[in-house]
Amino acid sequence: MITPTDLLRLGRIALVLIGEGVDELLLADASRPTVRLVFRLLPWNWVPRRRAPRGVRLRRSLERLGPIFVKFGQILSTRRDLLPPDIADELAALQDQVPPFPGSIAHRLVETAYEGRLDNWLARFDDDPLASASIAQVHTARLHDGREIVLKVLRPGIERTIRRDLRLLYHLARLLGGLTRDIARLRPREVVAEFEFTLIEELDLVREGANASQLRRNFADSGVLYVPEVYWEFTRPGVLAMERIDGIPVDDIAALQSAGVDLRALAHAGVEIFFTQVFEHNFFHAD
Repeated sequence: MITPTDLLRLGRIALVLIGEGVDELLLADASRPTVRLVFRLLPWNWVPRRRAPRGVRLRRSLERLGPIFVKFGQILSTRRDLLPPDIADELAALQDQVPPFPGSIAHRLVETAYEGRLDNWLARFDDDPLASASIAQVHTARLHDGREIVLKVLRPGIERTIRRDLRLLYHLARLLGGLTRDIARLRPREVVAEFEFTLIEELDLVREGANASQLRRNFADSGVLYVPEVYWEFTRPGVLAMERIDGIPVDDIAALQSAGVDLRALAHAGVEIFFTQVFEHNFFHAD
């Protein structure tokens, strides 16, 4: 059942799609003649407008609609078996850049998770986040024994937001699936269901910690991969505590070269790690 809040959100989605010209991609070639006729009668289609490439329009729409839609686009970009190359390439450029929520709120969320004052658990908690994404943000901290850690904290109200937008995505998938054969071929409801499974799992940071711990055990004797330790006594469903380590992002080629990293050896190690997970451990960790 669609609630009044859902209708307002759907209205916002429709305005963004129309503003970016995504409605043209969805409706102009609809298989139903009545849908094509209605599209051509809409006032904003009476005057031809210069349009960006279709992939750019779709990417910009998802960015404007917020972090959950950005995440959806990121996951969708990996389905090159379903998407045309130009759209898949553009969606792959989506960045999970989300403004952080206040450190004071993160402080309160961690205290709630720990059921006590933060200074009873931590010697230091840095209010300024180290990183911020659609599902959670990361803060640095120090334990009383001096160990430096990072705390991944779920965004407040994120589960409610995710379930609301997933409900709307299912409605949109059902509507769009009947418009054109091309959209129907993408099996939109199945795509949303796959997205839901992935996203809901990300809300359980204990599960994420368990996966990281399994990966650490698998590569305990490896000389090519180091996996940070999960500190279970400080981990809760909404807070993940891990060892803090410093490094260089693998896509920062200039920094890697400046640090004297052998890029060929690094690439070889990456391939070795991938195939070891798939063929030896039968456990693949996508992060």
